Amino acid sequence: MEAATGAEMYILGDTTYGSCCVDEVAAEHVGAEALVHYGPACLSPCGKLPVLHIFGRQPLDVERCAEVFREFYPDRQSHVVVLSDVVYAHAMGELEQQLCQEYPNVVFSSVACGDPPSQALPGEVRQFGRRFPVEAPGGLQDCAMFYVGAEGLALTSFMLTWNRCPFSSFDPATGCGRRETFNVNRALMRRLYLVERARDAGVVGILVGTLGVAGYLAVLQHLRELLRRAGKRSYTLAVGKPNPAKLANFLEVDVFVLVACAQNSLLDSSDFYRPVVTPYELELACNPAREWTGNYLTNFRDLLPGACAHVELPPAVCAEEAVPDVSLITGDMRAVRLCNPPAPQLPPSTALACRDQTRAVAEISPAASFLESRSWRGLEQQLGKTPVSKAVQGRRGIAIAYEDEGREEP
Repeated sequence: MEAATGAEMYILGDTTYGSCCVDEVAAEHVGAEALVHYGPACLSPCGKLPVLHIFGRQPLDVERCAEVFREFYPDRQSHVVVLSDVVYAHAMGELEQQLCQEYPNVVFSSVACGDPPSQALPGEVRQFGRRFPVEAPGGLQDCAMFYVGAEGLALTSFMLTWNRCPFSSFDPATGCGRRETFNVNRALMRRLYLVERARDAGVVGILVGTLGVAGYLAVLQHLRELLRRAGKRSYTLAVGKPNPAKLANFLEVDVFVLVACAQNSLLDSSDFYRPVVTPYELELACNPAREWTGNYLTNFRDLLPGACAHVELPPAVCAEEAVPDVSLITGDMRAVRLCNPPAPQLPPSTALACRDQTRAVAEISPAASFLESRSWRGLEQQLGKTPVSKAVQGRRGIAIAYEDEGREEP
C-alpha cells in the first residue's frame, strides 16, 4: 500500500469507547492527515480529519428480503422508509430495483457520513449518517420503517428516535423478518424515570465516551454550564468504556451522564450502582424551558446552540423565586431553579493565616467531604510517623520457590 500511494501508513486498533467510532486521537499521535475506517461505523462526523469508511460487504439474499417486505406491506401505496445496516448498503440498489416498480411511495436511505445537517434539502431527513426524502402527506410520522440488519444498537436508536413510526426488520443472517415488538413506550418510560433520578441528583459525573466525534468538547462545556446553573456539582471523568466496576469507585456521584456517539449513548445502566443518562435526558432534568414532546434525541450535537433542537436556558432567578417541586421518587421537596452562584468573596484582611488543608478541600469539594465520612480512606502516608530505614536486598525468585527458602526432598 505504501509503495502504491507513496504515503506512510499506520494500522490503528479500535477505540476504547467502541469499534464504531473513529479514533482521531490515535491518528493525531502519528501525525496522520486522513483516516480509513474499516468495519461497522456509527457514521458520526469527525472534527479534524477526513475519513473514508470501508463498511465491508455482508451477503444479502435480495429475493428473500423483497419477499418479506411484500408480506409486511401488502398495500402497494404504503409509505415506507428502508433503512439498513452499513454492511448491507452495497445491496440496497438491487433491492430498490425490485421494489420501486411495485411501491411508488417507498424511499431508500443513503449514506451521508461527513455531510452536516445544515446541507439537508427541504423535506429531507438527515440523521445517523443517513439521508432520505419524506414524501408522506403527514410527514415522517405517517411512514413505516423497514430495517435490513440484525437487532442491535443501531435499530434501538432508530426506534427510540422515530418512536411514532411502526418498525419491521429483516435479519439477513437468519433470512427471517419480524414486526418489531420492542415496547417503545415502556423503554421511554424507563428513560423518563432516569430523568427524574437526574432531577434528584446533587452531584453529577460527566463521562467522556468519545474523543473523536465532532462537538464533544462543546457539549461538555454546555453540560457543565447547565449543571452549574441548576445548582448541581459536576465532575468530568474519562474512564474509557464504562462498566459497573469502574463507576462503582465514584460513590459520591448520584448520577452519570454519558457523552458518546448516538449508538453508544443509550447505555443500559440496570447493572450499575448509579444510573447513566444521556445529555438529552439531563437537559430534560435541568432545563425548565425544555419540555417532553415525545421526540427522543440521541445525537448530543442537536442540543448545542444553533442546532435544530437547541433550547435556550431561561433567565436566572434568585433563591426566593425558586419554583417548588416534589420528587416523584422520594416525595421530598426540591427547588428547580437556575441561578448564578455569587462569586466567592475575598476576606477583608490580607494577613496570612494557617488553615487545615483537609478541611479547606472538604469545604470546596463534595468528593473530599464524602471521603471524610468514610470509615476507610485509602492508604495514608503517615508523614513523619514512619521510621526511616535503609534499603535492603529483597527476596529473589518466584512465589512458589524463593531462593532463600529450603526445598523439600521428593
